[in-house]
Amino acid sequence: MKKRIVVTGGTGRFGSILKKLKTNYEMFFPKKGTLDITSFKSVQKYIKLKKPDILIHLAGLSRPMSIHNRQIQKSIDLNIIGTSNITKACAERNIKLIYFSTSYVYPGIKGDYKEQDSLLPVNSYAWSKLGGECAVHLYKNSLILRLCMTEKPFVHRAAFYNVKTSFLYHDEVAKILLKLINEKGIVNVGGKSQTVYNFAKVDNPKVKKIFLKKGNKIEMPKNSSINIGKLKKLIKKK
Repeated sequence: MKKRIVVTGGTGRFGSILKKLKTNYEMFFPKKGTLDITSFKSVQKYIKLKKPDILIHLAGLSRPMSIHNRQIQKSIDLNIIGTSNITKACAERNIKLIYFSTSYVYPGIKGDYKEQDSLLPVNSYAWSKLGGECAVHLYKNSLILRLCMTEKPFVHRAAFYNVKTSFLYHDEVAKILLKLINEKGIVNVGGKSQTVYNFAKVDNPKVKKIFLKKGNKIEMPKNSSINIGKLKKLIKKK
């Protein structure tokens, strides 16, 4: 009998890619009207109906990142309370929970951040994701992925030459996810450390080179690259 996986936020950018993968799992991608993460009863009801072995929690508020400054209540309801509801419901039935967090929970100054390094979110979005992490971390049958990913093709016409990151495209992360499905704890997921410009120009040689200036208002860290040594070891075991 195939194991069952429920994916919250499955109608989003990453979920649409996950749907296309061929897996040995029976996967469910409920819409918001079917599973409302802001309602604990709604989460309980859906989980009771589908009886999943694993729940991958993608749902939440992300872009534009500035929305987390303007709509604090929405940010809290979706990313913190919503994640807490998911965690409580999984804990009731001992369902494995996989939570998508962000590499932006690290300070974003020196780069090469390891899972055990100190945290200092770089913006309100990252604070909201760390709030979700706090709930998930209380539940031991869980995996927190601190992701550094973006959609393909690179959506911007220009890219920062003086900003370092560890971007991977969504389709690459989706394949990695299936290899980590049985892991627990916290794992950084991303690619090699490089500038955003160098990452983007691989698939778009015409991308324009720009520079992040001091006092920028977009709350972009100068070096949010992550150490993926743990990820490599886990994948090598497979």
